[in-house]
Parts: sequence; structure tokens; C-alpha cells
Amino acid sequence: MRGSSIVHPLLLPAGTSAISVHCVAKADWPALRDGLAPVPRSFALAQGFEARPGQHALLPDAAGALAAVLLGVEPTSPRRRDPFAPGRLATTLPPGDYALAGDIGDAGLAALGWLLTAYRFERYRKPKPAAARLVLPEGVDGEELSNLAEASALARDLVNTSAADLGPAEIEAAIYALGETHGAEVSSTVGDDLLVANFPMIHAVGRASPRAPRLIDLRWGKQGDPKLTLVGKGVAFDTGGLNLKTDAGMLLMKKDMGGAAAAIAAASMIMRAKLKVRLRLVVPAVENAVSGASFRPGDVLQSRKGLTVEIGNTDAEGRLILADALALADEEAPELLVDFATLTGAARVALGPDLPPFYTHDDGLAAEIARLAAAANDPAWRMPLWPPYDGMLDSKIADLNNVSGGAFAGSVTAALFLNRFVEKSRSYAHFDIYGWNPSTRPGRPEGGECQAARLIYALAKQLYGAR
Repeated sequence: MRGSSIVHPLLLPAGTSAISVHCVAKADWPALRDGLAPVPRSFALAQGFEARPGQHALLPDAAGALAAVLLGVEPTSPRRRDPFAPGRLATTLPPGDYALAGDIGDAGLAALGWLLTAYRFERYRKPKPAAARLVLPEGVDGEELSNLAEASALARDLVNTSAADLGPAEIEAAIYALGETHGAEVSSTVGDDLLVANFPMIHAVGRASPRAPRLIDLRWGKQGDPKLTLVGKGVAFDTGGLNLKTDAGMLLMKKDMGGAAAAIAAASMIMRAKLKVRLRLVVPAVENAVSGASFRPGDVLQSRKGLTVEIGNTDAEGRLILADALALADEEAPELLVDFATLTGAARVALGPDLPPFYTHDDGLAAEIARLAAAANDPAWRMPLWPPYDGMLDSKIADLNNVSGGAFAGSVTAALFLNRFVEKSRSYAHFDIYGWNPSTRPGRPEGGECQAARLIYALAKQLYGAR
């Protein structure tokens, strides 16, 4: 265990004296209640504590100071218990030092849930008092927890930032800063240079904005190590282009760079853990704006891969910029290629905001993703790259259309579109994430969310290990 070098400001070394947070299921409450001293037992009963899931009670000592906390949790069951459940108290308890005890389930995930719950985005308002601190549970790696929590916070900060303050250039700056931290090589191609460098669809999507489109390319690791490439959709704001979104549809579009944020977070985790990979991070960053330079429905765009794409809808812009970026990434045939994108509303209709679908032809990879998603409490669900639906992308004047033209299988056809631009990579997976928590739950405060990054980090760690 590397817990002696923990760096997260809300983590304390194992064994530190602290107030106990005792997690208890309802069936176990009578025995615990009867074992309490008279004063704390009376206080628990006076507060109506019955160990209902999420219910908590503060217990004083003889002098009236806070001595312990009770927290009701679900019965132990992988189908019912949220591993992050103990973390719900991180922002509700008085400031102080606390230690988890009792029926906490997976200690690492419980502690991670505490740190993820404690996240706050305070760029635009006065900071609140410091959140409660947590003693690192015995046997849990504090450095690993810090890595996961801080990278997730980076992604959340990027998603939560107003589009007025986070455009393509600011996404680029975040990647350059990450590269400087870890000694990575970073380059970028900006504006009309995208045409010279053969990224015509990235240029077409971003050219209407006064904030120039760009492609950012980060490389890290030793040349001989296995190649792992991450691609993230970086649409800083999406008006829908000439197929303009409604006001409700546009309201959360600052989060349309959530795929880039997740890819950046996963890259951060991998580099900080010094995994034995040749990592590449590719982010096309644009703003899909409206002007006289906007690309139009009916336009036919060239792509880096050489395929021509008829534009059926300018609001399906994310797959266009991803296609050029994926084609670039695929050219060097990485062992594993993964993209993250806030791509379709159809994915939300099918699986909701919490459960991103993923697509891959690799059954072995899919099985490992499913297993690690559960183990990391970073959920994802496999959906099919269904070949019969490929024909829904046919165009009468180009190699393919960017939309299917129908109301069915929108997330599947978007994934099939992207799949056309990948052929050399040994394994490829596409994640259609939401990047946002509509409401607050343990480990997942309302606002920007980092989805699938911890999962891909866990996969990379399993496949390649540390240096």
C-alpha cells in the first residue's frame, strides 16, 4: 500500500484519531442500538434513527461534543448497495475528521465516494467552509484515491466552466498544462492549418466561430510500449449550427466537451500512475456556432480518411470532428483505441443519464469493460454495432450521411458512423456519455460528471501495469 504518500487535502493517514461514522443496515440496528451507552442511545432514539438507507444521526459524548455518527445503509447486496453510499456525509457533517466503521462495504469505493461527493465547483461564487476530512481506511491506497479523485475533479471543473470562459483555446491550454505536469509532448493544429493538415471536417464544424477550431495531440510514454490512444469530443458549445437547437436543448451545451474532459481525466490518471503504455490523447476542439461561414445541411464534406460525408443535420457535428480525429489515431494502429463523446440524446432515452452505452466489436474487451465498470462503480452498458443498420447512413450523393434520417437507433447509427473511420486498431471502443448529473447522489454531485474515465484507467492498469 502506498497510503503514506497521500496528497488529497481531505484524506488523513490511516490510524488518525477521528470521529467514527458507523454504517449500519436496518436489520443490524437493534443489536447495535442495544449495545450503545444510555446517553447516545437516547439521542439516537430521540432523532428517530431507524437505520433507513441514507438516514444519519449525530451522537454526543458526556460533555455534549460530537462523539460518533450513525449512517443507515442498504443491506449488503451488489444489486442494491451503492458502493459510494457512505460518502453522502462528506458535505452534510460538521467540519472535522471522520473515520468509516461498521458495514462500509468496499472500503476503497466508500472512501472514493467521500472524496467525489466533497467536490465543489466554486469558480463563480464565494467558497464554502472546508468539507469534512476522512481517515484513509486500512489497506486502501491513498495515492490511488487521490489520483482518481483529482483527475475526476479536473474533468468536472472543465465541464462546469461557462462556455464564455472555456472555448477551444482553453481546452487546448488544459491539455498543454497536463502535458507539462507529466513531461508529455503536446502539439496542436489551429484554424486554416487544419485544412493543410487534412482535418477538413474539424475545420468545417468550427469555422463559423470567431474562436478557431483546433486539434490537440498529446503523446507520453516510451516508444516500445503498447499503444493506447484516447480521443475526446471537444465541442466547447453547441448551438446546433444552422439546424439550431431549441432554448431548452441549448441550455446545457457547455457540457458538449464532456467527452474531451473524460479523455483528459483518463490520460491524467494513466500518466500519474505511470502505467506502462505509449499514451496518445487526441482532442478535436471546436465551437459549433452560427454565422455566414457555417456549414449547411446538404453540404458534402471531405474527411481525413477520404470518405465523403453528406450533411443531413448540422447538429450531428460531434461525429464529424471525431471521425477526423479517429482516422488520425487509427493510422498508427494502436493496440487499444477508445473515444469518449457526449454524442446522442438517443443514448439518454435508452439508458438514462447515469449509464453510458459503449460499442465495440471485441467481445473479450466488452466483457472486461463490463466487469471493471462494476468493480470501479463507473457504470457502462454494451450496445450493439448492428450491421443491418449501416444502410441507414447511406447517401445518394456521397459515401455516407452524418445522420440516419429516421427516428430509430440514433446512438447505434452514430456509433456505426464512427466505426467507418477505424480499421487498423487492434481493439476499439466508443463511449456515448452524458457528462452531467441531473441531481445529487453519493459520489455524484449535481453538475458536470467524469464518466467512463476511471473505468478505462482500470482497464489500462489491468492490461499494462505500472512501470
